[in-house]
Amino acid sequence: MILLRHELGEVLRERRQDQSRTLRDVAASASVSLGYLSEIERGVKEASSELLAAVCDALDVPMSIVLDDVSRRVAHVESLSAPVSLPVGDRAVVSASAA
Repeated sequence: MILLRHELGEVLRERRQDQSRTLRDVAASASVSLGYLSEIERGVKEASSELLAAVCDALDVPMSIVLDDVSRRVAHVESLSAPVSLPVGDRAVVSASAA
């Protein structure tokens, strides 16, 4: 199962680490608590659009780039599981997995 919050957290962590910045530094720059940003990076909490914008500003990366990175990660995970047609009534529905 793909969870956007996990993929977003990974992208934000990678961006922060690529800049050799600490969680504390980015949290302070974004005016968000260290614990909350940590939970977002770990995919435990969902980031609001306002918080995401603040973190992107703190990382000096456009939100569109972060969201594009997330989209690519999701597409990659989706490509790993071949679509399966499951019969539903009189029509077939395509599902990401047969689980």
